[in-house]
This record gives sequence, structure tokens and C-alpha cells, in this order.
Amino acid sequence: MAAAQAGDSRAYEQLLRELDVWLRRYYARRLPHPAADDARQDALLAIHAKRYSYIPSKSFGAWVMAIAHYKWIDRIRDASRYTALSLDEEIAVEDHEGAAVSAAALDHLLGRLKPAQECVIRLVKLKGLSIARASGATGQSASLVKINIHRGLKKLATFVS
Repeated sequence: MAAAQAGDSRAYEQLLRELDVWLRRYYARRLPHPAADDARQDALLAIHAKRYSYIPSKSFGAWVMAIAHYKWIDRIRDASRYTALSLDEEIAVEDHEGAAVSAAALDHLLGRLKPAQECVIRLVKLKGLSIARASGATGQSASLVKINIHRGLKKLATFVS
């Protein structure tokens, strides 16, 4: 590490390779595989980011061990935050298949109408708007809204029968 701090890139590459092997073994004994791999990468990144904080007169092993230990603790904390909950097999789930199929069929049928008829039927019959509000929203007169609804529903009846 002292050589890497002095700018020796080959020494730094060699150091990272050796640390990678050591960290793999260290975390493999302490964590499940995916968490061990994540902890190893986190530790390598931390070592890289903090490489200038290492003091050559101090023990390099203790410095690396402290980083590895703290990254291990971080992984354990993460695991405790995201523990899996077992689901009861008896959970009631509503079946929406019929409603989805009906909505798709209705969309298809309405799509076969003239656009003015489709629009006012959606507004008045499906969304519950009044004739006056549908008239204002579409720009059709109130009487034309009523006519388009009547003709559209009559046409829909021919599609279904």
C-alpha cells in the first residue's frame, strides 16, 4: 500500500488482486454468496477510496481488517432490514379476470362506434356525467348528446345479438 500511495500502479494492481482473493475467503465464511460478493466489492471500493488514509507506519493488516469488518456489519444490518416474510398460502386473492375481459370486450365494442357516439356513451353511461356536462365537454348540443347516446346504444345492441 505504501508503494501504491507513492504512485506505483503495478504495486497497487497487485495489492488489489491479493486483497480480492483474501476478501472472497473472508466473506465466504461469514455471509451467503450474493451478500458475500457485495460485501467484497464494497470493501474493495472503500479500500480504494480511503487508500490515502492508510498510514505506512501502522499495521496494514489491521487497517484492511477494520474495513472488511465494518462492511461485514453493514451487510448483516442490511439483511436484518430486508428479512423475507413467509406468505400464508391461504391468502384470499380476488379474481379480476372476468372484469378485465368484460372491460376489454366493452372497449372493443365501443371502438366500433362513431367517435362522437363512443365519447358521449363513455362520459354519460360509464363515467356518470350529466347530459349538460357531457355537452360542455364534447362541444355537442345537449340534444345531440342524447341522440348520439341513443344511436350508439342501439348500434351496440346489434353487435351483441
